[in-house]
Amino acid sequence: MGLDQYAFRDDGAGRSEIAYWRKHNRLQGWMASLYAEKGGTEEFNCLDLELEGKDLDALEVAIQQRGLPATVGFFYGNDSYGDYDSDDGYKVDDEAFIEKGRKVLADGHRLIYFCWW
Repeated sequence: MGLDQYAFRDDGAGRSEIAYWRKHNRLQGWMASLYAEKGGTEEFNCLDLELEGKDLDALEVAIQQRGLPATVGFFYGNDSYGDYDSDDGYKVDDEAFIEKGRKVLADGHRLIYFCWW
């Protein structure tokens, strides 16, 4: 058990995975805050969060400024900033996700973040 996070391209006929994270608790905290900002009121688990270009821009700034929030949860694992900047750390995955996400939006599809814990 633990925090699993996905990003999907939704083309209206189906979904395809474009990113996956395991126990990236800081990203989860950032996305949960975005969910609340967009009016979400339920516990942020097993819910779709549609992302827009401005959301990716804000996430990119948070990544560049190392501003993803410390986030804890029973299933979230250790602080995901432990090796964030290493060559195989979450930062590489986060930056790749932003690039893929922008392409999804530019192609006219919906971009969805989904978590399960």
